[in-house]
Amino acid sequence: MTGPVSRRTLLRTGTLVLLLGVQHIARGANVLAVRIWPAEDYTRVTIESDGALKAQKFFVTDPPRMVVDIEGIDLLPGLHELVGKLKSDDPNIAGIRVAQNAANVVRLVIDLKQAIQPQVFNLEPVAAYQHRLVFDLFPVNAPDPLEQLIAQRMKDLDAASERAARLLGLEMGQVAGAAGHSDRVIAATPADDPLGALIAQRGQPGTARPAPPPENTGTAVATGPSSGSPAKRPVGPAARTERLIIVALDPGHGGEDPGAIGPGGTFEKKVVLQIAQKLRDRINDTRVNGNPMRAYMTRDKDFFVPLQVRVQKAQRVQADLFISLHADAFFTPRPQGASVYALSTKGASSAAARWMANKENAADKVGGLNVKAKDATVQRALLDMSTTAQINDSLKLGNAMLGHVKRVGRLHKPRVEQANFAVLRAPDIPSVLVETAFISNPEEEARLNDPKYQDDLADALLRGIVAYFSKNPPLARNRQI
Repeated sequence: MTGPVSRRTLLRTGTLVLLLGVQHIARGANVLAVRIWPAEDYTRVTIESDGALKAQKFFVTDPPRMVVDIEGIDLLPGLHELVGKLKSDDPNIAGIRVAQNAANVVRLVIDLKQAIQPQVFNLEPVAAYQHRLVFDLFPVNAPDPLEQLIAQRMKDLDAASERAARLLGLEMGQVAGAAGHSDRVIAATPADDPLGALIAQRGQPGTARPAPPPENTGTAVATGPSSGSPAKRPVGPAARTERLIIVALDPGHGGEDPGAIGPGGTFEKKVVLQIAQKLRDRINDTRVNGNPMRAYMTRDKDFFVPLQVRVQKAQRVQADLFISLHADAFFTPRPQGASVYALSTKGASSAAARWMANKENAADKVGGLNVKAKDATVQRALLDMSTTAQINDSLKLGNAMLGHVKRVGRLHKPRVEQANFAVLRAPDIPSVLVETAFISNPEEEARLNDPKYQDDLADALLRGIVAYFSKNPPLARNRQI
């Protein structure tokens, strides 16, 4: 079966067609690598080649699928790996098929699980990559960061309800009925759970988040555990919770952008995600002056997030702090120690800080940002409105964190450095970038992979956050959500 009709029949039945020749590719570009990065935010498919590829896409609605004709190649033996890389739990892609469609044209069929808004674009060679053809598959009904934060809190409440029911030896329905709720044992009210009140309001269009009474100025602080054990609540009368403190955690790099790579092969993107997850758990188990804290992560898996999107996510959840986590690399293995950076719009505080900012700001190029996206210029402009007050608060946060980080390891610099980091440009959120260690130093690479060091560092960062809020209570919220 070699005619056009037979090929269409094979595609409809979902059969994978690979027309492979002995000489692999007779002419055109060679495929060097194929990668899939699945996430709720979007799924990215990347085809890396030694020459530029041209693609044309169209959609078929029944069943939903995107068809892409890739020009400039005859046969793609490397593309069969793409099928093997697809995971069954990918939130956006149901299947992938590939076939030779015409001379020098390969057809890629991507079966979809939901309505998708795709971006298909080319990336020029950069860093370790050659030419890349990228398919970014964004869900039409994109996940809302605020809804994600609410869902996380609801999950916590359900878990707490189940624990309470087990402790009381009662059936869930009996306890829920006694509490006046059919689906949850512990009711979320403005008095004991500000986010619970927000959950109740989500069904009321136009409802503003209520501004709470003045801050509780008590001094009781319950910090998270040093080894992952449950946090203890303050002893004494229960404090009335009036304010949920939201901390945005931003594990640097991800997906196509591995960040720095240690001499032992450790990827920066991996270790900073591990540290961020440990810090997230500690933040979620911590109260400051009776107020609960909640961590929101700009990425919780291995996928690329553009710099401006990281800031947008933090703004969407109305974060009180933004903390971006990284692991330094330098030209030589000698440098060591942690550093904390804040934004500067008037020049860097040192040549090293300027170099670091330039390196981190290049993440979009390595990770693969579609610069032709219609809103990219607008979004960048929105990040250029940082205020003096934001920078001053960021310096206070950075100093508080340095004071505790130095107790678990060396500091590269004893003060907060400043430079024009793109990811720190939220005008309304105190923001710092923490370089946890020099991954290019073999000894520090080993420490970054050590769970105990990760625990100690997460504890130190948490203490710095608590120390900052103890002296700088968050303001009341009264913005529209």
